[in-house]
Amino acid sequence: MPALICGSLAFDTITNFPGRFGQQILPDQLHILNVSFLVPELRREFGGCAGNIAYSLHHLGGAPVVMAALGRDGDDYRQRLQAWGVDTSLVTTMADNYTAQAIIITDNDNNQITAFHPGAMQQAERIVVPARDDLRIGIIAPDGRDAMRSHAEQMKRAGIPFIFDPGQQLPQFDGNELNAFVAQADWVAVNDYEARMLCERTGHTLETLSRSHLKGVVVTLAAQGSDVWINGECHHVPGVQATQVVDPTGCGDAFRAALLFGLERGWSLVRCVELGNRIGALKIACRGGQNHVIDRAALTA
Repeated sequence: MPALICGSLAFDTITNFPGRFGQQILPDQLHILNVSFLVPELRREFGGCAGNIAYSLHHLGGAPVVMAALGRDGDDYRQRLQAWGVDTSLVTTMADNYTAQAIIITDNDNNQITAFHPGAMQQAERIVVPARDDLRIGIIAPDGRDAMRSHAEQMKRAGIPFIFDPGQQLPQFDGNELNAFVAQADWVAVNDYEARMLCERTGHTLETLSRSHLKGVVVTLAAQGSDVWINGECHHVPGVQATQVVDPTGCGDAFRAALLFGLERGWSLVRCVELGNRIGALKIACRGGQNHVIDRAALTA
């Protein structure tokens, strides 16, 4: 059954710095920070959370419905999604803007510095969650601030269970707003840094969050795997060793696609996370967020 993916569609300009950021930034000179990184490699990829999630979900055998805004330069992206057979009926073109753009610099330790231009994403709240009986699950992924708020409310009213995945947009919301998201969601998925910020702003712990109405809280821990909080208990799911570490861009999105795939099929949350760890290990071995190859039969066995 289809899964509704509310999030961004963006173009990623990805560069690699052949060094360590920490060697270029002097802690005692942060008040006059002025650094320049030589990046010999540069490439442009299709990205954005909604696009990346849809890519992995489609290749797992799911049926993504993408709800997102493109700009006047987004025709190629729409055609790309349609070529996979993705439902793009809720992808809207905002002709007075460019498609969102991310410029990402990754160093040799896989630390990242990102500059993001939201573009058309800032108008994504104009798209409305439809009244459809076939939408079994959804996700609120990073998107325009107003879009995330309105789409969460609309999903709740429509009776679509959803994952709240604030990602890099989490700092844009205060404690009351984050508590409202949590109250409407069925699951929460964050990384370890986001988990600390979420708890600090909402006044909850991961334990108390998981003892609420939520069906689970997932905290990703990069190569160490993930923690799954259910009814106040933490279940650690070990990481999967990647064949090589090439590019972390989009790993979290690939992981969340696995969550959607498994939850829609009634899997336990731990089993969904096990698949997510495997998909993340596949993705990190490939450049970009939409180039990894998924052996569906092997991964979902």
